[in-house]
Amino acid sequence: MILCPCKKCGNIYWHFREVVFEHLIVDGFIRGYKKWIFHGECTSSGTSSTINPTYPDTDYHQYVRQDGMEDMLRDAFNMHSHGEQSFPPDFIASEDCNIGGNVFCETGTSAPNEEPNEEAAKFYNLLNEMNEELYEGSKYSKLSFCIRLFHLKFLGGWTGNSFTMLLEFLKKMFPFAKIPQSCQDMKRLIKDLGLGYDKIHSCPNDCMLYWGDQKNQQSCHVCGKSRWMNSNTEDVNAEEGGAQLRKKPVKVLRYFPLIPRLQRLFMSSKTVESMRWHNDQRTDDGLLRHPADSLAWKSFDSKFPSFASYPRNMRLGLGADGFNPFKIMSTSYSTWPVVLVPYNLPPLIYMKQSSFILLMIIPGEKGPGNDIDIYLQPLIKELKHLWSGVETYNVLRKENFNLRAALLWTINDFSAYANLSGWSTKGRYACPCCAPQTCSKWLYNGKKFSYMGHRRWLDGNYKFRFQRTLFNGTEEYRGALEQTIGSKILFMLNISILVMGR
Repeated sequence: MILCPCKKCGNIYWHFREVVFEHLIVDGFIRGYKKWIFHGECTSSGTSSTINPTYPDTDYHQYVRQDGMEDMLRDAFNMHSHGEQSFPPDFIASEDCNIGGNVFCETGTSAPNEEPNEEAAKFYNLLNEMNEELYEGSKYSKLSFCIRLFHLKFLGGWTGNSFTMLLEFLKKMFPFAKIPQSCQDMKRLIKDLGLGYDKIHSCPNDCMLYWGDQKNQQSCHVCGKSRWMNSNTEDVNAEEGGAQLRKKPVKVLRYFPLIPRLQRLFMSSKTVESMRWHNDQRTDDGLLRHPADSLAWKSFDSKFPSFASYPRNMRLGLGADGFNPFKIMSTSYSTWPVVLVPYNLPPLIYMKQSSFILLMIIPGEKGPGNDIDIYLQPLIKELKHLWSGVETYNVLRKENFNLRAALLWTINDFSAYANLSGWSTKGRYACPCCAPQTCSKWLYNGKKFSYMGHRRWLDGNYKFRFQRTLFNGTEEYRGALEQTIGSKILFMLNISILVMGR
């Protein structure tokens, strides 16, 4: 398929070359379309790349700029052209087909009837939806309408039922418009734009994931709990037309694969330029303006110079905490989202909600606690893969490169720190820095521990060191402790025996 340059189509609609040939014979070319920038002809460096032919729709350029559906589709599916051409990548110049002075043929001439691959099929399906008008004479497509309305749904926090009622109302008010019947119909229309997520069943006691080699197990090998709510409970899978029956799992982890999301940052023309900001545009004046100015970042670079030598390699931070999705309701429930922050971006961008990378949603009436390690297994596997590198396309340089990524630190409160690090932040040795040298005292009346050794980090002559009555009745003459290094912590973890599950 190629863009049709006839007077009626105006380089907006895609057609097969036979149809384009007929259109050009009947209607002729667009007036003023002399530089074939939509069909592979590159403009010279001395002339502007923009043209101003007379299109049938006077708002053609405004329509393309405002809609941006084609650019979005090409970013999503990595269907980028290497010049100013705007035809699908399955066509190249050849002498087999001549249309108005330009020649095209399909690649892979040995198998002219070969079906496109899965990603290309999704691309062309959405391309057809992009060309379908919302109603006759509309400058907006059906796909554009659905995406914009679905975006409003998420910004406003509308439920699926309320969204369906809105669609039904709009369809009654505007019967001539091609509006989907329900929220599910709209999801089917635009689902190929998203990256999707994996549903991974888990033990209700957080003992294991039914994942990898244990994917087909029917019960937990630790506690013996069944994988299903009830062995006799079945439900219709509505998303597949009701033809398939399935059991209901007790607990489901929603996991959003990380690698495709990092790759899309380089495949999108909107974000790829910012992925080297921390190296190319950051002000390095000794002040802490960006995580790249921190000691942790610089220490990591010194330990792994091969990783640091490529600014495109990604540095990530992981945040996790629990919250009650039912807000002020009395229902006791704790959902744990796990989010990644890409630190390659400028500081005004990487801490925005739109830049956060949601990795997983851990459901449950209670938080996973120390067993959160069970749910982090898919992430750890991907991080190990990213440390070795994955092939990624850079749309700015139009080349493939080996993308690597590393997790630098975690972002959490003190209680979540215990779950993620494995060090208990309660009890006699609650301080993860002091470790076994933590100064703790049991309060018999209060039935809890008190920690009063913090004065040893003050200067030697500081007055608080000698004030007995305001603290624990003693004067402090000890110096500050040396921070426990990572290798020693790893040694302590290796000699301990951890049993997952409740």
